[in-house]
Amino acid sequence: MNHSRTRAAATALATALTTLALLAGGCTTALSGVRGTPGAAGLRDPYFPKLGNGGYDVRHYALTLAYDPRTGKLDGTAEITARAGQDLSAFNLDLAGLTVGRASVDGEPAAVNRAGNELTLRPREEIREGAEFRTTVTYEGVPEAVTDADGTREGWLRTDDGAVAVGQPVGSMTWFPGNHHPSDKAGYEITLTVPAGLEAVSNGVRTARRTAPDGRVTTVWKAPEPMASYLATVAIGRYRTDTATALGSVPVLTAADPAVAANSAALLDEIPKILDRQTRRFGPYPFTAAGAVVTEDGTLGYALETQTRPVFPASSFDRTILVHELAHQWFGNSVTPATWRDLWLNEGFATYAEWLYAEEFGHVPARTSFARAFAKDINWTFPPADPPAAENLFDPPVYQRGAMVLHKLRETVGDEVFGEILRGWPAKYRHANASTADFTSYVEAVAGRDLDGLWDVWLYGDGKPDRP
Repeated sequence: MNHSRTRAAATALATALTTLALLAGGCTTALSGVRGTPGAAGLRDPYFPKLGNGGYDVRHYALTLAYDPRTGKLDGTAEITARAGQDLSAFNLDLAGLTVGRASVDGEPAAVNRAGNELTLRPREEIREGAEFRTTVTYEGVPEAVTDADGTREGWLRTDDGAVAVGQPVGSMTWFPGNHHPSDKAGYEITLTVPAGLEAVSNGVRTARRTAPDGRVTTVWKAPEPMASYLATVAIGRYRTDTATALGSVPVLTAADPAVAANSAALLDEIPKILDRQTRRFGPYPFTAAGAVVTEDGTLGYALETQTRPVFPASSFDRTILVHELAHQWFGNSVTPATWRDLWLNEGFATYAEWLYAEEFGHVPARTSFARAFAKDINWTFPPADPPAAENLFDPPVYQRGAMVLHKLRETVGDEVFGEILRGWPAKYRHANASTADFTSYVEAVAGRDLDGLWDVWLYGDGKPDRP
C-alpha cells in the first residue's frame, strides 16, 4: 500500500467534508470535532406537539417593535438571551408569517431556514451545553391573526386605530420569534414605537416614554418576573390611561378605549381592593405591576389574563370576570402549567376564586355555586384533567369541573387545610411550572392523606357522579 497516496486521499476527503459542513450551516468547527446536534423542533405537547423548541432555555426577551396602524406593518427586532441545555449545532424558534431580514448568534451571522412556523438558526460555531448565548432576529411584515380549533381568534388583532396582541395558546408567535411553549418562561423588555396620538401598552412597568421629532412615541415596558409567551400582550390605540397604587407599592396602570372608558372607570378603580382581598386568600402578589386593558367590542371575543395587565372586551368587563382574571396572576401566570393538558389548574382556580368572591361579598355559599355547576350536563362531557382535543381546552369542564374539584377538596380536608393549600400552592411553585401530578402530590402532602378516591371521581372520572 502506498502510504503517501493514502495520506493525500485522507487529507482531500477531510477538506471536502469540512467544506460541506461550512456550506451546510456556516459552522467553523471541523467535522471531526462536531459534538452538537440540532435542538428539537417541538416539545411534544399533548395538544400542540410542534409548539416550543428543545435544546435551550430562554432567560430574557428584548423586543423592539414599531407599528404603523395605517398599513398594518410591524417592524421588529427580537434579542433573545438563552442558555443551552445541550451541545447545539442548530436550534429553532417559533414564528408564524413575517419576513426575517437577518439573524445572528452572539454577534455573528447565522444561517436561517424557514419551514412553516419553524425558524431554524445554525450559528457559525457550536453552542456548548450550559453556555449562555444571545440571538438577534430582525423581521417585518403584516402579522396575521390565528383562528384556533374552537373558532376563536388570537395573535395580532388589528383595530381601527391600532392593534391588540394576545397569545393563548399559540398566537404570540404571530408577532415575535421565540420558544412559544408555556414551559419556557422568561423576563421581558418590550419597546414600542407608534404614531403620534396613540398609546402603546404592554406588560409590567413602563420605564420610559419619549417623543421623536416626527411625533412618534416610544415607550419601554419591563416585566422582570418569568412570563410564558402566551401571556405577553400589546395594546395600541387611542387609549385613556390612569394610574394608581395597590398593596402599598405595586403600580397599577389601566387603559381603556375612549368609547368605553367612562363606563369602565369605576370598576377599574376597584383593582387595588380586589388584589388586597386576593392577597389575603392566595398569599403575596407575585408581580411588581398590575392593571388592565379594556378594548372596544369587536376585536377580542374573550377576556385574557395577560400577565400583570389582563385584557377585556367591554362586553366582558364585569366584576366577576375581573376577579377571575386577577386570580390568574397567581394561578396560571405565576404558577404556569407544565403542558396545555394542565390548563385546568389555571381555570379551575380562577373559577373557584369567583365562587369565593361570591361567598364573601355576594352571600352565595360556594356550595351553592358548586351545586349549580353540578346540575349542568355540559360540565360532564369530559374530565377536567384530560380534554379530548385542543378545541376542548377552553370548554366548561376545564373551568366548572375544575372548580368542583377544588370545592370537593375543600369539603374533604376542611377550611383550615384548604386555606393552607390556597396559599401554599402558589408559594411552592412561584414563577415556575407545575403539572397536575405536582398538584395532587402537593395536596396529599399537606393534607397528610391519600386522596385517590377524590381524584378518580372528580378530576379524572368519566361521567357525572350519582350525587354531588
